[in-house]
Amino acid sequence: MKLPENIGQNARQELEKLLCGNKNFMNGTPTAKNMCLSTLQKLALYQEPYACVLSCSDSRVVPEIIFDCGIGELFVVRVAGIAVGPNVLESIEYAVKKLHVPLLVLLGHDDCGVMTYANEHYPEMTENFQSILKCVYPVIDHAGQLDCNNKFARKHTFWVEDYLMKNSSIINSAVTEGSLYIAKCHFDHDSGEVYLIER
Repeated sequence: MKLPENIGQNARQELEKLLCGNKNFMNGTPTAKNMCLSTLQKLALYQEPYACVLSCSDSRVVPEIIFDCGIGELFVVRVAGIAVGPNVLESIEYAVKKLHVPLLVLLGHDDCGVMTYANEHYPEMTENFQSILKCVYPVIDHAGQLDCNNKFARKHTFWVEDYLMKNSSIINSAVTEGSLYIAKCHFDHDSGEVYLIER
């Protein structure tokens, strides 16, 4: 998979590592070693993750497994539909400002229940899940209702990037300065592949 030209060397190296790990997952040949107590004990007083991953809470989307990673490698923020709000935003900011990760992966996926729910109820603001819908409905407002929820999920990933850039000076500055790269990705349930998406 060809990576974008505007990606910094550190982010490129880490993204290549993740995509290579994903191939291991797809092939059924995981190689992650640091998944035991001894690894945790070595990291008892510090952490140095090389990437932050914002992924859905969906039980089928487990970043450490699909990227063939172990303890201490990824700073993972999980929320239904990768819906962003203050706590999610600040969690990512922590990874960027305090842990100095060079790579942020926004990971959408196939068959996302949030996208299905939003498509079925738009434009109604239902009694439940309002904060999630407020993060998803703007995509429909802009693009219209999509007959494919997987396409909806991919468009939402770009909306999340725009939200982060507009609402976080920490993330915006890091991207502008070249110390952070945001990789927009999508997880295919049939193949197990994580692939980069572009507008």
